[in-house]
Amino acid sequence: MTLDQALAGISGILVTPYDEAGDVAPARLVPILDRALAAGLHLPVVNGNTGEFYALTTDEACIMVQEVAGLVGCRAPLLAGVGRSLRDAQRLARVSAEAGAAALMVHQPPDPFVAPRGVVDYLKAVADASGGLPMMLYLRNDAIGAGAIADLCAVPGVRGVKWATPNPQKLAEAKAACDPTIVWVGGLAEVWAPTFYSVGARGFTSGLINVWPEHSVAIHAALEEGDYPKANTLIARMRVFEEIRAQEMNGANVTGVKAALIAQGLDCGPTRPPSAWPLTAAQQAELDRFMADNNLI
Repeated sequence: MTLDQALAGISGILVTPYDEAGDVAPARLVPILDRALAAGLHLPVVNGNTGEFYALTTDEACIMVQEVAGLVGCRAPLLAGVGRSLRDAQRLARVSAEAGAAALMVHQPPDPFVAPRGVVDYLKAVADASGGLPMMLYLRNDAIGAGAIADLCAVPGVRGVKWATPNPQKLAEAKAACDPTIVWVGGLAEVWAPTFYSVGARGFTSGLINVWPEHSVAIHAALEEGDYPKANTLIARMRVFEEIRAQEMNGANVTGVKAALIAQGLDCGPTRPPSAWPLTAAQQAELDRFMADNNLI
């Protein structure tokens, strides 16, 4: 599978496991990763937001990409998240390239004083640090407009955009303004995938892949076949999982995934503050019903 084909598949955002001391424990991903790859996961992603990227130190993020690259091996291309300060992003880019990552997912800088042309310089510096690895832009704020997005996509090495805003019309406008070879990926998981597909995106990101990879793969297959009714029926079965994750201003996002893994006997530890932990009693009861109803426990 080429990188472009993998980008148009499922980008499975892996959790970051912790041990009893609270340190990163990447070996705990082995059964989760093996299950997801066996189900047909196209593109495992390390150091994404479901991996609590902003709760990790740069040292921890480096450990995660090094170890996960070894766990994945040659079974699939690995997408490695980089971001934060320029020096941190450059270091992570170098380490990711040395570890064997196929491409970088560049988190949109969260600094309150971000100029679109400054992000162009940021991307160029990250690309140089990696030795020219392909890059996927992780766009969570589309307020910069289609013209600025086109400038970002014109940076050498940019191969795709993970569109993570609920604005399909702006996605269509940005897509029309950019090189047609850019791969546009639905960045709001399975629930939004049909909407984004309808305006030209392909593939989607998934946290469900950690818990129920076969279902994500079935949704992707239905969308690729253009069978929207089937895709929507499948999505309806897992919608409650995403609704739990969206609670508390999205603060239960990773909490829901890790709680589901614990229920499956795949303990990856708690989430770190400021994420919510544990689920509330009501949230846990809802998750328990979802897991039981779908024979996931």
